Amino acid sequence: MDFKFLKALKLIILIHIISIWYAPAHAAIAISDNDVNEVLRRLDIELAQSDRYMSKRLALTDSLHEIYARQPDVHATSAMLARAYISFNNDSALTFYSRSIELAFDQGDTAVANVYRIERMALLPLGGFISEALSEFNSFNPKELPDSLLPLYYDSGRQMYSYLSSFYPAFKDFQDMYHSKAMECQALLLTSIPESSHRHQLNLGEHHYHKNEHSIAKAILKRLIEQLPEDDNLYARATHIIADIALAENAMNDYTYYITLSAISDIKGATLEITSLQELGQLMMKKNDVKRAHTYLYSALKNAVECHAESRMLQVSETLPLIESLHQSELDASRRRIYLVMIVMALTVIALIFVLASLRKQAHKQELLQNHLEETNRIKEAYISQFLNLCSIYMDKLNQFCKIANRKISTGNVDDLYKMTRSGKFIEDQSHEFYQVFDNAFLHIYPNFVEKVNALLREECRITPTDNERLNTDLRILAFMRLGIDESARIAQILNYSVYTIYTYRHKLKTRAINRDTFEADIMSID
Repeated sequence: MDFKFLKALKLIILIHIISIWYAPAHAAIAISDNDVNEVLRRLDIELAQSDRYMSKRLALTDSLHEIYARQPDVHATSAMLARAYISFNNDSALTFYSRSIELAFDQGDTAVANVYRIERMALLPLGGFISEALSEFNSFNPKELPDSLLPLYYDSGRQMYSYLSSFYPAFKDFQDMYHSKAMECQALLLTSIPESSHRHQLNLGEHHYHKNEHSIAKAILKRLIEQLPEDDNLYARATHIIADIALAENAMNDYTYYITLSAISDIKGATLEITSLQELGQLMMKKNDVKRAHTYLYSALKNAVECHAESRMLQVSETLPLIESLHQSELDASRRRIYLVMIVMALTVIALIFVLASLRKQAHKQELLQNHLEETNRIKEAYISQFLNLCSIYMDKLNQFCKIANRKISTGNVDDLYKMTRSGKFIEDQSHEFYQVFDNAFLHIYPNFVEKVNALLREECRITPTDNERLNTDLRILAFMRLGIDESARIAQILNYSVYTIYTYRHKLKTRAINRDTFEADIMSID
């Protein structure tokens, strides 16, 4: 029986065992929104400290440069530097591989030179050297290569054709052709590496994915990532393939979760030649997560430029309009927020103006009220002062009258006393003096009383006191009313008139008013 047939049969049996044991053990567990949010949060944290991972890798390349500076003619030293730059700085990797190949040939070490050529072959497409890569691959005859070199040859061929396939998304025939060649190399790779190795499991899972055997592929790859550290490049590739399977099945939570895990692995491994972050940025754009989309796409473009992978830069550059639109969206959103803040501030200022105006109005009212209270207190004090003055005058008059009466009675001039009181002259004199005191006191409190009373009367009926008096009877009656003495009987008693006379005066005054109905109320409001 043919040896290759036996290996193929063994592979089929292994696949059957995997489908029986792996699939149930790794039955699909639904990825929740919380799982997605948590892994995205992890990615944001790792991306923020990506410089720390980059520093570690730079420290490695720096140490190798020191060795190279001491041994520039040793091809193994150049090869170590070339491998250190893989997925980190493609130009440097190609440069040192070319140096290693040249040195190995010069030193007659053809077998090692071929190793370097095969390793370099996978990187040539990234630098834009497509024809050179194909020519290099076809220059080898796998039948003439030692078995130990076949895994490297098929793996480099798989990688090279995978790159070439991804360069032609708009040309389906070329894409399918290179994809088919990549699968052929992968199938041959699976027959040339140990079945227990992680590399075998990864390629086996990817091989099943390309054959649309998704359940088997997921079982193998999920089993694999449990065995690998998160910063391993195989882990990044495995999670990326699982994400592709989820996308093909339209399981968007699973796709987001695993593509994010792949991006985290690339960051922790300081890998710059990556696609996970770019794909995730485009996904965030579709989800309208503008901030994350901008961050991820910008980081992906920055990594592609730093890695000097021309093909990746071309792919990522296609997202530049997307990044620009995201940036414009952020600017528009920021502008809208500024406008909103300005509107809120304007409304706040307007409200503040209204509040200040209201407070000022209230303060003005308070000031007027305070002034009114002060004026009221002043009037009250004037009332008291004038009242005491008037009481003092009448007490003095009463005392003088008592002395006159006492003197008349003691001297027996009772008739004179009788004549003095009967004639009314005494009362008239006292009333005249009272009027003078009252007029002065009242006009001291209300200095514009006469003018304000006349403003309430018709023009032809206005009152003008005589030269020898400040108030006449009409004005005094109104003055008493203003002081709150509204009863006609009380006014008559004070002015020594009959009640009827006072009533008649009041009626005539009302008939002379501009507004009869409110005349007495208007008198009370004079200040």
